[in-house]
Amino acid sequence: MLRCINKNEGARPTLVDQFGRTISYLRVSVTDRCNFNCFYCRPPGRFTTMRHIDILSYEEIYRLIRIAVGLGIGKVRLTGGEPLVRNGLVDFIPRLASIPGLDDISLTTNGAGLKENLQRIHDGGIRRLNISMDTVQRDRFRNITGADRFDEVWEAIDMAAEMNFSPIKINMVVINGVNDDEVVDMAMISTTRPLHIRFIEYMPIGVENGTAQNRTVPASQIKQRLERFGKLVPVEKGKNDGPALRFRFQGAPGEIGFISSMTNHFCESCNRLRLTADGQLRSCLLNNIQEDIKGPLRSGAMDHELAAIFVKSVKNKPSQHLLTDSRVCGGLGRMHMIGG
Repeated sequence: MLRCINKNEGARPTLVDQFGRTISYLRVSVTDRCNFNCFYCRPPGRFTTMRHIDILSYEEIYRLIRIAVGLGIGKVRLTGGEPLVRNGLVDFIPRLASIPGLDDISLTTNGAGLKENLQRIHDGGIRRLNISMDTVQRDRFRNITGADRFDEVWEAIDMAAEMNFSPIKINMVVINGVNDDEVVDMAMISTTRPLHIRFIEYMPIGVENGTAQNRTVPASQIKQRLERFGKLVPVEKGKNDGPALRFRFQGAPGEIGFISSMTNHFCESCNRLRLTADGQLRSCLLNNIQEDIKGPLRSGAMDHELAAIFVKSVKNKPSQHLLTDSRVCGGLGRMHMIGG
């Protein structure tokens, strides 16, 4: 459904789904490839990556984002896989930032390869970074990611802070028996540095659900642990904020955030669409409903026809995800192919 914010001439349209949610946020996966091999994201053993010809070109991505912005999308996040492994991404950012009406562009990255690109990313118009960091221990980092790049990632975080990127969000997927003993150490970083530490409940995407409940640590439990070390003061959400519940230790320069996708989902306020690297529009990360937009795009569809596919995707957005349903959990695809 497409509406206008008000009846004044030139009012900006908004995308509204059948449940009254305004969709203003598009996550764009530019590649399914990654230089890490995190076990909770990618399947074990050998797996097939997308063919280059099947991945949207930058020209195609630009056109689709421009159309989406014209429909009311104001925020775009570039994801992967690992977006920085795709050649030309840093050169693409300034062009993306030039789209009128696009208010917010951000980047999700594992941090490897970030340091040498930070200045150009900053110059291109991005100030908001999400960096995956699931541990403060070097050996454990290597075990989780399959890459010995712990120091490189932290150097990039330090450099980004010096360059006044803000916010810099450090995303920790908390997994029972893997890294849940580190949540206090990770949270304490926010007491000395202006970083946003975000604790994310483990989501068993594309795996059988039998072990999922044993791996998930409820965000409420993490919060209780942290409250033993200081009072957590609520932080008011900003206009472009996501689903994280935000807090700050009293007097701390940084923040703490909790994303409870499993135990207390936020579907009723979800405002996002996803564009996969191979040109599928997904209205829910955790549901296999999707609309092919690459096919019509490459078949010569006009802008208004592509816009209609965005509207259809929003119209079919489900009321909530299916991740807690063990019957469908294993068939939800892989995070590295969808884009987180």
